[in-house]
Amino acid sequence: MTAEIRFFWARLNANYWFYPATFAILAAMLAVAMVYLDRNGFAEFLNNYEWLVPVRPKGAADILTVMAATMIGVASTVFSITLVAVTYASGNYGPRLLTNFLEDKGNQISLATFIGTFVYSLIVLRSVRAEDESASTTTDAVATALPGFAPQLSLLVAYVLVTMCVVVLVFFLHHVPSSIRINKVLEQIGRRLLEAVRETYPVEDSFSDARESEGGETITAWATGYVQLIDFEDLERKARDCGGVFSLRVRTGDFVHRGLPLMDVKSAEAGILEESIREDFTLGPVRTPEQDPQFLIDELVEIGLRALSPGINDPFTAITVLHWLGAAISEIGRRDLRKDVCGEDAEDCPVIPCPDGFDHYVGRGFSSIRSAVAASSNASLIMLDVLEKAAGPISDERRRQQLRRQGRLLLEQAEFSLKGPDVERVKERFGSFDRSFQLSD
Repeated sequence: MTAEIRFFWARLNANYWFYPATFAILAAMLAVAMVYLDRNGFAEFLNNYEWLVPVRPKGAADILTVMAATMIGVASTVFSITLVAVTYASGNYGPRLLTNFLEDKGNQISLATFIGTFVYSLIVLRSVRAEDESASTTTDAVATALPGFAPQLSLLVAYVLVTMCVVVLVFFLHHVPSSIRINKVLEQIGRRLLEAVRETYPVEDSFSDARESEGGETITAWATGYVQLIDFEDLERKARDCGGVFSLRVRTGDFVHRGLPLMDVKSAEAGILEESIREDFTLGPVRTPEQDPQFLIDELVEIGLRALSPGINDPFTAITVLHWLGAAISEIGRRDLRKDVCGEDAEDCPVIPCPDGFDHYVGRGFSSIRSAVAASSNASLIMLDVLEKAAGPISDERRRQQLRRQGRLLLEQAEFSLKGPDVERVKERFGSFDRSFQLSD
């Protein structure tokens, strides 16, 4: 249940409407509170400041009207600019990145600030009473010495909110063009990937591979979709209660349909547990980054493949992709790949996640992009350099040899894809690449 709550909060927090809706509610509450203070005479202290000239009701109504109209207009512009940026990014970098831009907190909070100020201005405007109107209550009559009712304190807060909106607008105009720069996009994905790797595999300088399945009776999927969340905490509790061992056969991000195996249950009755265990798997129509570092690797690979396609032909973007892939693979290569889903001190964890070995991540990254890289001499040279540097901090020889093998496969592919001086450059670079591994043998 804890994992489900975290997943729900992560998905709710990622929705484009979440912050605008939250700010609108908070602004409405603030407006009601400010009007209450004005109506009950708490704004009288403002009369002590000569530089703060009281606003007449007509002036207050005009100011609030302009504020409300301006804020909703700017909010519409912000929304339009965001859609243009999203369309540009998804068209040039891949539709998979659409979620990244919609989840961007800078865009969400910018829109939310303008929406919140609009709601605040509209609610305060309702409380303004013209000078020729009679007071609706005794409280209104004593709230100000001026004829009618102009919420002085509420209007002062509105000025503060508008000032904030100007600052946010300047930030937004800088943030949008900055956020769609390809280097910035790749940096965000790369850093998020490194963070996910460190969170998933917290033990460093240990080279144990993932724990293998122990088999048992199979529990199958009941619906179709991507595995978006696995509640390992609840699975552990159920496994300990029944004295069994659960070996998962899917990982977060896998696509399943009815009848495909989800997990094996050993030393327990799978038929009895089936319904309750299915509740620990959340299925949905799309993949999400939660519990799924491979999703971020796939995003990098997708950008790299598009960059190296004949229609775009942008090898320098692909080179940046290779740099971030190398950093991530090197980070994975230095870590214990046993997912300790039961906690750091659980030596006898009865839940065995689907094994993700080092070769799995290397294949997901470099193998997926290798054939496209081999068609570009510049990208091929950089990939050999990236593989060599990724292997440098890794002290486990078996994992180093997997990276060495990727270099050999790249050379074979380049010999097939390149001709003349280009392939000779790659061969020469591979020679120094291979010698660097031989020196450490």
